[in-house]
Formats: sequence, C-alpha cells, structure tokens
Amino acid sequence: MHQKTKDIQKRYEGFLQTDCLWNDNAVYDLHQFEIESKSTKIDIDINEKLRLGKYIERFVSYQFAQEKSISIICENIQIQKEKITLGELDCILLRNEQPIHLEVIYKFYLYDPSIGKTEVEHFIGPNRKDSLVEKLDKLKDKQLPLLYSNECVSYLKTINLQASEIEQQVYFKGQLFIPFSNISLQLSTLNPNCISGFYINKKELEQFKDCKFFIPNKKDWITIPHKNVSWLNFEDFSLVAEEYLQRKFSPLCWLKKQNGEIIKIFFVWW
Repeated sequence: MHQKTKDIQKRYEGFLQTDCLWNDNAVYDLHQFEIESKSTKIDIDINEKLRLGKYIERFVSYQFAQEKSISIICENIQIQKEKITLGELDCILLRNEQPIHLEVIYKFYLYDPSIGKTEVEHFIGPNRKDSLVEKLDKLKDKQLPLLYSNECVSYLKTINLQASEIEQQVYFKGQLFIPFSNISLQLSTLNPNCISGFYINKKELEQFKDCKFFIPNKKDWITIPHKNVSWLNFEDFSLVAEEYLQRKFSPLCWLKKQNGEIIKIFFVWW
C-alpha cells in the first residue's frame, strides 16, 4: 500500500475512534448527530495541503457515503450578500428522508481550571488562542442561524427546501487533554471518552526523562499512536521542544514509557 494511502487510512481510523464531545443535546442545547462508527478501508485521495478541518470534512463525506440511510444534498455552501460572504453551511443531507443542516467540527481542547467557572468554560485551545465556549457561541449565534437568513432562502429554493423543514444538528468530535497535575479529573458534562491524554509544561518535563517522544505533524494529531515511528530520546526532544516554546506553540506529542505504553500529550508553552 502506498505510504500516503496508509497515512489516510490511519487518520481515518483515528477520526472514527474519536467520540462526540457530548451526548444528545447536553451542551448549549446543540443536538449531536449520531452515527455508528464502522471501520472500513477508505478509498479516496485527499489534498495534503488542506487544513485539518477541511481534511476531516472529507472523512465525514466518505463516512456518510457508506450509509444507505444518508444522502448528501450539498456541502460547503457559501451564503453571500452583495458578493460578501456571510458564512458557510457545512452540509445539508437527507437522513431517512429528513433534511438536516449539519455543522462539522473536530477540535483539541485542554482543561485549564483558571479559565471560566464551568467545566465547559475550562477547555481552551492548546495555544490559548481559542476556547470551547467561543466555538459553541459561534455555532449558536452565527453558523446555525445562517440557515434562517434572508440570503439563504434563495439558495434553499434551488434545492427545493425551506428552512422550516430542516433540522439542525452538529457533528462535534474532539480530543480533550487534562493537566498532568490533576490526572484523575472526572468530567460530568462533556463525554469522558473524549479524554485522550494529558498536558505538561517545561517544569514537569523532567519527570519523563526515561521516556521516548515523537512529534507528529498536525494531520497525524488524529492518528492513534503506534510504535513504528522515529522516537526521540529525552535530550533530543528537549532541544526540539524548546524551539516550539520560543514560538509559543504547544505541540501534540506521543510519549512512550519504558513499559512500551504510548500516550498522547500536549507539551504547552504556558
């Protein structure tokens, strides 16, 4: 099998094995799209230059194409007003003849108890530039209401639909990382199955001097860790990691313990 094909397959498996961030409509009353994850050989070519969000949308399209009850009507529809783009509808599909407007999201969030007051508010992006709450607010206030805008009416006519007959759901998957200093943290609102590992900072790194490390490229952040990579020893990793810290970038890493166990971690600059 060609290496690119192998990489796509591994990423697709990782995508399938990532759970939705919550069940039903437990968060912001946003209804999660439920679909059984069936492992299968993926047979598509994906442009490696796509950013991760668009890359994952290709996986979603492929996953849906395997389901007899689902047919995609349209994807990535730009809604414009006087040549200015107001936003984009990720997907409108039919499921058992019911039209659904679906927004597709896949994110990585780290639990920082110093941010916000609730469990949901505590989760922020690895580089502290975004947060789960910001994304939820954008979904609730901007992305989902776009369907009901005057500008969307004319588009919906072209596919013989009206906003009033379309359900709205989200397909929001994610990987959550908790502080190494609070490794036994329990989640009550979000899906505990989404906890994918922990995060450490420079001060905590010394505790892992007997481990090996690997820094995957961002496309492989979704891949399930495996041993067949070029591992770095502690000293080499420390040198590389320092470069990331200087740039204020928190890389996702694979950490291999002496007993062979492999764990996903974030090494944070903050």
